[in-house]
Amino acid sequence: MGRLFSSSMFVFAGMVSLPLALAPQGGAQPPAESRDDPRFEKLRTFFRKADCPAQHYVQTFLDAADRYALDWRLLPSLSFIESTGGKAARNNNFFGWDSGRAEFATPSAAIHEIGYRLTHSSLYRDKDLDGLLSTYNPLPDYAQKVKSVMRQIAPW
Repeated sequence: MGRLFSSSMFVFAGMVSLPLALAPQGGAQPPAESRDDPRFEKLRTFFRKADCPAQHYVQTFLDAADRYALDWRLLPSLSFIESTGGKAARNNNFFGWDSGRAEFATPSAAIHEIGYRLTHSSLYRDKDLDGLLSTYNPLPDYAQKVKSVMRQIAPW
């Protein structure tokens, strides 16, 4: 019988670790600064009640709102209206961006990309909330739907 292993064969054993940009799983504690931010619990409670994937990205929503000077309830409300907080999202597109065709590497990337565009794009820049929402989706009742969700998260 022939040899099973060639003398030039070697075996590599070890572990490869790749960073994942996924939401914390299970009982992961939010960072201390999150626990001190009253917006964090309001938003987490809202998404948990609806059992939305977005509940894992509460801190990302808040970080994006702060970074891009947006009302902290806007991005979560858009995601809720467009994909039920990620339940109906394809390709990490929680926002229905580009009529649902846009693809994002992660939900976090989507949150920051949409926040950036709402602040920096000439289509949205310098518009009040109603102007921004009518540009985002021109359907007559769209702005009222989004603002209703914003009030559910936290009253004006």
